[in-house]
Amino acid sequence: MSGKRSDMEISADILKVTVNGALKSHIVYKANINFQLGKKYLDRLTNSGLIVDSVNGSRVYFTTDKGREYIKQFEDLKELASWDV
Repeated sequence: MSGKRSDMEISADILKVTVNGALKSHIVYKANINFQLGKKYLDRLTNSGLIVDSVNGSRVYFTTDKGREYIKQFEDLKELASWDV
């Protein structure tokens, strides 16, 4: 696998970080992206219904059920793609 991650991989990484809730700074650190990319992906994932944000003094992002399904499907696809046929 090359060192460059796909949009799907970055999205899955962010969704995994936000399963139990995470601040933007935690997300960009754990997903290994910069704040500019973080904003882009958080906007995209929020608009797609894969994460929600809770604004109660601080913005915490959470993975939705739809986002959890994305993670599952992504992991299944990765496993399938790694089979030696």
